[in-house]
Amino acid sequence: FVVSARKYRPATFRSVVGQEHITSTLRNAIERGQLAHAYLFCGPRGVGKTTCARIFAKAINCLHPEGAEACNTCESCRSFNDGRSLNIHELDAASNNSVEDIRTLIEQVRIIPQVGRYSVFIIDEVHMLSAAAFNAFLKTLEEPPAHAIFILATTEKHKILPTILSRCQIYDFNRIGVEDTVAHLAYVASKEGITAEPEALNVIALKADGGMRDALSIFDQVVSFTGGHISYKSVIEK
Repeated sequence: FVVSARKYRPATFRSVVGQEHITSTLRNAIERGQLAHAYLFCGPRGVGKTTCARIFAKAINCLHPEGAEACNTCESCRSFNDGRSLNIHELDAASNNSVEDIRTLIEQVRIIPQVGRYSVFIIDEVHMLSAAAFNAFLKTLEEPPAHAIFILATTEKHKILPTILSRCQIYDFNRIGVEDTVAHLAYVASKEGITAEPEALNVIALKADGGMRDALSIFDQVVSFTGGHISYKSVIEK
């Protein structure tokens, strides 16, 4: 069993829910070749920050892109899908927030990618970096090699140093609307062969408070509770 939040994680810009202002801007940047060297994705949990970072990283390294979308068939895309891509590096700053962790990252930045054009460094919860780690990171963030792109993600933008903010293109992710969440839950239910009353999905969407990951987690719980038929009554009881 794979939880719905992972099984139905968007793999293309088109499939990202409720963040059209972000995905359209990123797609235009890719198509025009106007890529910044540092991005900051801000917003509540579970709204698509890391997902968009991965889609972006995959698309800019695709060898045969279809517009701004990855082809999913070239070697770069296949290695990304299999989790063996050497072009994409993810660091969880919540548990790797020391100067030594950043120095290790800086060493990786110098390595030229073997397949694809860019090495993409996705740093989650970047606000958790220590002050010393931020300072060690500043020079590299300001003048990275041509092949390096940084995508920083955070739920707490106000904790990030102004010197970091000034070096990034900032994208603010919105909470996902109830209508968009209900539509996506209905899509997941249809794929899984589950019947669900619209009123029930509406309650789940409201409870999730704009986070798709939370909505899908609640959805999975309710499915386990009801055995495959999600009614308004059963959701209220759960």
